[in-house]
Amino acid sequence: MRGELRYEGKAKRVYATSEPGQYIVEYKDDATAFNGVKKAQISGKGAINNAITAQLYPKLEAAGIPTHFLRQLSPNEQLVRAVTIIPVEVIIRNVAAGSFSKRLGIEEGVSLKRPVVEYCYKSDALGDPLINTDTAISLGWASEEDLQRIRQLALKVRDFLTPFFAQRGIKLIDFKLEFGKLSDASIVLADEISPDTCRFWDARSGEKLDKDRFRRDLGGVEDAYAEMLRRVLRED
Repeated sequence: MRGELRYEGKAKRVYATSEPGQYIVEYKDDATAFNGVKKAQISGKGAINNAITAQLYPKLEAAGIPTHFLRQLSPNEQLVRAVTIIPVEVIIRNVAAGSFSKRLGIEEGVSLKRPVVEYCYKSDALGDPLINTDTAISLGWASEEDLQRIRQLALKVRDFLTPFFAQRGIKLIDFKLEFGKLSDASIVLADEISPDTCRFWDARSGEKLDKDRFRRDLGGVEDAYAEMLRRVLRED
C-alpha cells in the first residue's frame, strides 16, 4: 500500500510503504528531453517501461547482477528495495551516437572497438554534466571502491543485454544506468532499463526504437515503445 511520496522525478514517482526497506515506484507517461526543455505526454509509456524493466531485472538477477527490483504490482507500479541512489550515472556506449557523436565529431553508427564507460553527475539543474572518477571521489559522491564495483556491474549488464537484444533483432547502441546502496551498503542496480534510458536500433533497418523518436521529432513514439516491449517479451 502506498505511503507518502518520497521523490518525484521526470519519469517516476517513488512512494514509501508500510514495509521497512521497500518502496513503490510509479512509472509516469511524462516524457522530457534536453534536460526538461521539451516536454510531452506519451500514452502508455509508463506501463511499457514498467513492463520492460519488470521483464529484464529478474533476468539480470539470474545473471548475477543484484538489483532493487522485487516484483511488478500493476501496469504502472513495481515494488523495489529502498536504496540511496549514488549520484553518479553510468553511460555504456557500444556504438557512437547522440551527444558522444556530437561532442567528438564522430558519425553516428560507428562501432566502437571496446565499450566506452562514461560518468555523469546526477543533477537535473546542471544538466547531468560529464565527470570523471576523480571528481566523484573528491566531492564525496562515491568512493573508489564504489566506482570500481559500479563499473564492474555496468559492464556485466552490457554483456548480458547486448546479446539478449541481438537475438531479438535489436542493436543496443548505448544505455544509462543508475545504482544505489541498500541499508547494508551493498550496491545494486536501480532505476530502469527501457527505451527512455537506452538507444535501440532495429538491426536490419536501423530504425530508432527509443526516446530519440521523441527528441528528434521522428514520430511514431508510441509504436516504437510498443515494438520494444513486444521484442523483449519474445522467447529466446
